[in-house]
Amino acid sequence: MAKQSKFTDEQINSILADLVAVLEKHRADVPLALVVLGNMTTHLLSSLNEPKQQAMAQAFCDALMRSLKSPTSHKMN
Repeated sequence: MAKQSKFTDEQINSILADLVAVLEKHRADVPLALVVLGNMTTHLLSSLNEPKQQAMAQAFCDALMRSLKSPTSHKMN
């Protein structure tokens, strides 16, 4: 999602492939997959303190919106 990242494409794509495999295993359609991923995002953010939660949530939303405007940013390598 981010253009500048401290993570390698290999790290990101490896985890993404695992997540896609789990969603496919459960035959999750787009609405179900989004609910599950949204719940996971909430779970991850809840481990942070309140000010950091808000900042990270906003940064995530902003990056998501930017990625939807860029036709190649969301494709797996």
